[in-house]
Amino acid sequence: MFMRSRLIARTAILGLSLGFFATNAQAALQIDITQGNVDPLPVAVTPFLGPGSRERTIGEDVAKVIAADLERSGLFRPLPSASFIERIQDVNVQPRFGDWRVINAQALITGQTMVEPDGRLKVEFRLWDIYAEQQITGLQFYTTPENWRRVAHIIADAIYERLTGEEGYFDTRIVHVAESGPKGRRVKRLAIMDQDGHNPRMLTNGADLVLTPRFSPSNQEVTYLSYYGNRPRVYLLDIETGQQEVVGDFPGMTFAPRFSADGQKIIMSLQRGANSDIYEMDLRSRQTRRLTNTAAIDTAPSYSADGRYITFESDRGGSQQIYVMGSDGSNPHRISFGNGRYATPVWSPRGDLIAFTKLTKGRFVIGIMKPDGTGERVLTEGFHNEGPTWSPNGRVIMFFRETRGENGGPTLWSVDLTGYNERPVYTPAFASDPAWSPRLH
Repeated sequence: MFMRSRLIARTAILGLSLGFFATNAQAALQIDITQGNVDPLPVAVTPFLGPGSRERTIGEDVAKVIAADLERSGLFRPLPSASFIERIQDVNVQPRFGDWRVINAQALITGQTMVEPDGRLKVEFRLWDIYAEQQITGLQFYTTPENWRRVAHIIADAIYERLTGEEGYFDTRIVHVAESGPKGRRVKRLAIMDQDGHNPRMLTNGADLVLTPRFSPSNQEVTYLSYYGNRPRVYLLDIETGQQEVVGDFPGMTFAPRFSADGQKIIMSLQRGANSDIYEMDLRSRQTRRLTNTAAIDTAPSYSADGRYITFESDRGGSQQIYVMGSDGSNPHRISFGNGRYATPVWSPRGDLIAFTKLTKGRFVIGIMKPDGTGERVLTEGFHNEGPTWSPNGRVIMFFRETRGENGGPTLWSVDLTGYNERPVYTPAFASDPAWSPRLH
């Protein structure tokens, strides 16, 4: 099946084997997420059944994570379990569709968990179209019991994809800078967590300052900037193995690198004298190539999804604005023309939009525009918003927001492309510079 090879190859920690069952039925139920503002689809997520108390506890937790993922997307409205008329007793028996129509559920998710004799956890689910009165899809998974949360995210992705027609983003992780200590002496460590804030862990010990981590688009690898002996040094870190290597020392670095679409190159800005220019490095040969050569400050570069273009910020026109050029440095041209100073452009993985930060009238805006500069739209604004990063399906942006005061600090937030669904993202400590991983499966 389409998910099997990716799961086993990418995440040996899960060791999942999975297969479809009863996937032939095609229902009309689907959400059109191309609309500007989507009314959330009412869905019912029932507690997953199980033969024993352990399985039932895991099943209830799996259902809660699925419901939370779907609700957080802003596209779904899980109904309260107290409203359920039918109590599912057997996932292999068709539900009483009329009972679910009464409470206005349009989709129903049922499932069960079971611990196999060899200790593996089996999880299966079914997605039902209430009005078409048929099953839309179903999957089953085998994993270790401690990986139940990941299975829940994968199920939520499958539901999201079936009902929206686009890939989900729940089985992903966020790498960020965790900040602790007094405001003037913050210890900054590299940290990682699931996209919903669970399973946090530290990747560095805080001995050296770390900044601006970036995920590879093709594997679970992170590049980040760290100050070693007060000299900026770029590292590559394999999240799964913990292996780390130095890409190089860059005394004049002004912005941490980002990966190309194929993960084979990184792009960065390096300062030489009073100005900075954009450079590209081939990770295989470690050879660098200069892409801009002006007396201005060119910085914060980001590749397009197809690798053909680069967006960056520059003051070459007299003010801080966003530009686009070919990946070889050709034809640089300005695309931002609104009021204010534009910064940190980041190309969507879909290729259709560029996210940015803008300072205007003393407020920091997170916005989006098309690659030609048209369609500029503000998603959120605040005292200090910065560091946008895209979900792998290009529908949600995460960023960090500074709060005022002596006890203030950066916290993570997410907002979708409508601008209506803005959410805080819980982290144990202050957090900045988020970077969204590709999907794990």
